Amino acid sequence: MNLGRHIESGLALVLAVLWISPLVFAFWAAFHTSTDAVNFNLAAPLTLENFRTAWSGAPWLRYFLNSFLLVTSVLIGQFILCTLAGFAFAQVGFRGKDTLFVLVLLQLFILPEVLIVENYRVAATLGLLDSIIGIGAPYMASAFGIFLMRQAFKSVPKELDEMARVEGCSLLGVLWRVYVPAARPTYLAYALVSVATHWNNFLWPLVVTNSETTRPVTVGLSIFGAPENGVDISVISAATVMVILPLLAAFLVFQRQFVQAFLRAGIK
Repeated sequence: MNLGRHIESGLALVLAVLWISPLVFAFWAAFHTSTDAVNFNLAAPLTLENFRTAWSGAPWLRYFLNSFLLVTSVLIGQFILCTLAGFAFAQVGFRGKDTLFVLVLLQLFILPEVLIVENYRVAATLGLLDSIIGIGAPYMASAFGIFLMRQAFKSVPKELDEMARVEGCSLLGVLWRVYVPAARPTYLAYALVSVATHWNNFLWPLVVTNSETTRPVTVGLSIFGAPENGVDISVISAATVMVILPLLAAFLVFQRQFVQAFLRAGIK
């Protein structure tokens, strides 16, 4: 039994090292010259020149603003749509509810990449190409978010619902005053998942954008690191560190709240 545990711990450690090694190398290369980074010269001096070169090589402020607007608009849309849909599936009775909920869950089995052509056609028809709304619109009705909100609302004691109705609250009033406050940990957990997902999203923004005014940081990083722009592993690593730094800093600052939110929301 002890041998088995030691083997599992060893394998977990190996996987952890393999998983984090690209990030460690990116930080290492970002603060060293290309020659020192590749040769792992431990005595090499640190430098910030890579960050200065990377920052001057692309409109990063615009890219960061685009990503911020993107994740914010997607999150607001998801909160509104998933809250209303989750509440309807949890507490409102209507014909075909179970069948419709199963159809919503089937979306979880469809990869977003499968729908790129159809999403592009719809975005072109609506005139949303090369826009922040065009990037975020296909993700605002999230099956995962609807499922998560439904489960959170179903766990709210029925007595709270009945008391609010006795006090004269409308259906939306009950949702706003009873169910939404009770599901705050779930909202926080889902917000973390959504922001991280759409901050790192690459393929769909690459397809639907064609100008600096709408490109998020992931697409900007891919263009900055394209071979035709010259390949300098240290400069590209510095740009990569700049892109991931906001999420990494947020995780380090709010790590305890992150873990508590996931545990309360029941996400394993």
